[in-house]
Amino acid sequence: PDRPHLLEWLKDPRNAAAYVEAALEEGDPAGLLQALRNVAESRGGVSQIARKTGLNREALYRTLSKGGNPQLRNLTAILGATGLRLSVRPSEAKVRKAA
Repeated sequence: PDRPHLLEWLKDPRNAAAYVEAALEEGDPAGLLQALRNVAESRGGVSQIARKTGLNREALYRTLSKGGNPQLRNLTAILGATGLRLSVRPSEAKVRKAA
């Protein structure tokens, strides 16, 4: 989809959650950071997220850059400011094997 359509689609928290989860499942840190940047942009931009989290705007830009490496504390703050949260669940393969 084109970028404006993607950003509009990401305004729905269920879509944003699925989008970030898909990025996590890919296992590519740069892809996850891009997904978080897109979600942040759909929620008013990095400056708005910085205000909501209390994080420094410039540091937040660096954190969400392609080479960024967010600390768990910052990641949970960013997700919280966008209306999302981090969760853990068993992988489907492990669940089927245990059953």
